[in-house]
Amino acid sequence: MAVRFPTHIVSAGGIVEDGQGNILIVRTHNDGWVCPGGQVETGENPMDAVVREIKEESGIDAEVCSLIGVYSNTGTFLWHDGVTVVPTQVIFEFVCSPVGGELAVSEETSDSRWVAKERVLDFITHPAIRARYQAYLDDNGTVNYMDYVTHPEFVIKHRTSLTK
Repeated sequence: MAVRFPTHIVSAGGIVEDGQGNILIVRTHNDGWVCPGGQVETGENPMDAVVREIKEESGIDAEVCSLIGVYSNTGTFLWHDGVTVVPTQVIFEFVCSPVGGELAVSEETSDSRWVAKERVLDFITHPAIRARYQAYLDDNGTVNYMDYVTHPEFVIKHRTSLTK
């Protein structure tokens, strides 16, 4: 009998703070405005992945400052193509600082910009990304954990803050 391991997508997201009260956001083709991030590639760690994703999606070079949250999308659903099943996803969310680069777009994004920290939620409509960004705004020096599903509707199943 063959051993079957569970399948999870591991992702990393970056909330990039510019030191002047602005946050980097990008407009994706499928999810609208978001903070940059994406899947961790085979052999890559989440911190390297978020730095790579920020550069790929926005043109900005960044460094990781701290872990702000760990999130689980424990529902499975069909991808935008209507065929591919998306498995459970674990997301590591980091606060990052820019260290260079210039705003740009990519195959994944159609716009990138700096937005005042208090206005970011005016742009983000995806409920899971809004909830994760709100957890960042509410930061009280802890690491946030949230378990949610996004389909058929967004529902938070569990939320807590863990001491750093």
